[in-house]
Amino acid sequence: MKVVLAIAVSFWSLAAPAAVAAQEGHPLKGSWLGVWTGNTTHGQDVVVVLNWDGKAITGVINPGTDNIAIRNARLDPEGWSVHFEGDARDKSGGALTYVIDGKIENLHLPTRAIVGSWKNQKESGEFKIGRQ
Repeated sequence: MKVVLAIAVSFWSLAAPAAVAAQEGHPLKGSWLGVWTGNTTHGQDVVVVLNWDGKAITGVINPGTDNIAIRNARLDPEGWSVHFEGDARDKSGGALTYVIDGKIENLHLPTRAIVGSWKNQKESGEFKIGRQ
């Protein structure tokens, strides 16, 4: 009996870390890096940090001095479409509302991406970010 117990404990001590590592949580949670082409107001490069609190998707676009708080974020698991909105300011202080719509590609991979389009009152373009 002691041998069986020792084998079981050894197995679970080896298997448990692998099982924990495989659990990534919400498909949007994490840091994402990429580009939003055509964005002359906030630059071509974009960083997005997303969180899931069990009820809502929250986050920030370009954290730092020029951050854009994400509001009205949605994920539709049927088709894995994503929608974000965020309020920002242009260089002269005017209000801008960003609307980003995309789709998660390669959902099964840790390095998944969101690909789609973005727009605000002044400009629009393509959007692609990869999970880090």
